[in-house]
Amino acid sequence: VSLRGWAFGLTLLLSIAAIGVTFARGLNLGVDFVGGIMIEEKFTSAPDADKVRGVIEKLGVGAASLQAIDDGKSISIRLPRPESSDPAATNKVVDKVQTALAQAFPGATLSKQDAVSGKVSGELLWKGGLAVALAILGIGLFAIFRFEWQFGVSTVVAIVHDLLMTLGFFAITRFEVDLTIVAAVLTIIGYSINDKIVIDDRIRENMRRYRKMEMPGIIDLSVNETLPRTVMTSLTILLALVALLVFGGHVLRGFTAAMILGVIVGTYSS
Repeated sequence: VSLRGWAFGLTLLLSIAAIGVTFARGLNLGVDFVGGIMIEEKFTSAPDADKVRGVIEKLGVGAASLQAIDDGKSISIRLPRPESSDPAATNKVVDKVQTALAQAFPGATLSKQDAVSGKVSGELLWKGGLAVALAILGIGLFAIFRFEWQFGVSTVVAIVHDLLMTLGFFAITRFEVDLTIVAAVLTIIGYSINDKIVIDDRIRENMRRYRKMEMPGIIDLSVNETLPRTVMTSLTILLALVALLVFGGHVLRGFTAAMILGVIVGTYSS
């Protein structure tokens, strides 16, 4: 508790920085949220991105957004939605792009494709944000009714801090934000609140046990009593997440990176 001034200052600084970088750079929203066509093309060697973009622009399928993934041999290509909502129109665009890239880059193959309409992407963005907001509200209300209002406020502050750190991380790294990342954020919130509730419960127990002890002493005692459990749990989870980050492939890389960050900042905020 004697270090709370430094901790609050660091937390405030990190939160402001996360908000600033998120507004300045924005998030790399995936097809789930912005709609359109996503094509993942795998090449035999790392291609020249400008050449790839030039090949696609000649096809007249719209402005392409490219992002290298893995070791640079794979490129994620995002294209605007075709005017027609017919799936055949989407397949036609994908086939056209695939054929042109295979001719310009012998050995290039299609890894995967995805398409989402504008209406669906808007609904997913709204529902994803609503899910996160309801999770924060529900957890805060639980802490208020389960303990006291001060516990509920601190719980919401901790969760919002974790959420801001995650947004800032994705704004800096430019990992694609899709529904998988929403799942990661909800998981981070759940993990963070688990530690927070354990500490709150121990504080309440010690308040009853040591009635004459000052509150700073009770808080320090409670944190120290729960710290070994927290460290062991976090290290165990990190071992699994690091293995998943290394061997899970780029499909799970954003999710795993978010979870690793969530374990660290969630432990800190708790």
